Amino acid sequence: MFAIDVNTCGHCGGTLRIVASIEEPTAIRAILGYFAKHGALEKAHYRPAPRAPPAVVA
Repeated sequence: MFAIDVNTCGHCGGTLRIVASIEEPTAIRAILGYFAKHGALEKAHYRPAPRAPPAVVA
């Protein structure tokens, strides 16, 4: 319906696993209210810097 793959990270393509499901409307409103008031952390949507492959030891 929404074409969202909840098992794949939208940023890096890595595999995700669901560890919790918040379904209580009061809890959802509290969480969204916090983000509306304080904003989300910028670092919550980061991609790690690229790095060189590991060195091969002969």
